[in-house]
Amino acid sequence: AVNMVPFPRLHFFMVGFAPLTSRGAYSFRAVTVPELTQQMFDPKNMMAASDFRNGRYLTCSAIFRGKVSMKEVEDQMRNVQNKNSSYFVEWIPNNVQTALCS
Repeated sequence: AVNMVPFPRLHFFMVGFAPLTSRGAYSFRAVTVPELTQQMFDPKNMMAASDFRNGRYLTCSAIFRGKVSMKEVEDQMRNVQNKNSSYFVEWIPNNVQTALCS
């Protein structure tokens, strides 16, 4: 396991939520794990106004809730990390943590 704060001076978190819906959105539908992970890294779902294309992720924690497969979650997070490898630092091994609350 990797500490989410690898250096004491780099302790600022960028929080993203998925699915992020408005109060008036009453239509409920099942969201797939690939959709959730795509939304999780979408700048529109971040709680800070920042352009993530100008920086890199040191660490990442993805916490899922509900009836989802942990294997599917880990596979999808690995896919996101491989497709967007330029946005993740390579000098911190295993810098993505996943958790499932059921």
